[in-house]
Amino acid sequence: MYKIKVISEFSAAHFLRNYKGKCESLHGHNWKVETIISSDALDSLGMVMDFSDLKKIVGEVLEEFDHKCLNELDYFSAKGGSASGGKGYNPSSENIAKSLYFKLKGRILQQGVRLEEVRVWETEKACAVYFE
Repeated sequence: MYKIKVISEFSAAHFLRNYKGKCESLHGHNWKVETIISSDALDSLGMVMDFSDLKKIVGEVLEEFDHKCLNELDYFSAKGGSASGGKGYNPSSENIAKSLYFKLKGRILQQGVRLEEVRVWETEKACAVYFE
């Protein structure tokens, strides 16, 4: 089994609904995202996947999040409903990691490799991980 990882970043604001503490107020982070993929075998060039291809896929997904208020995105919007696909999930690091995982999963599988996990860091010392 082989694994590779790329690290990407985006900047965004959020607030946690129904939370009592500092995070209930609008605030921002420079989020770090680690995307880890795996394969049982290497391609003809001896790679799981070209790092630049993986970075491009992750970057395209992160564009939706960059310089946004995450609470306003459909997945996190309290007003989002089933007709619009909105779930109203609180934009916690855990839910951001899960959202990114499923946005990346199909695109990664098309490359013939597996998405292992997505890690979302909101600070240098705190991250959430989502995997299946």
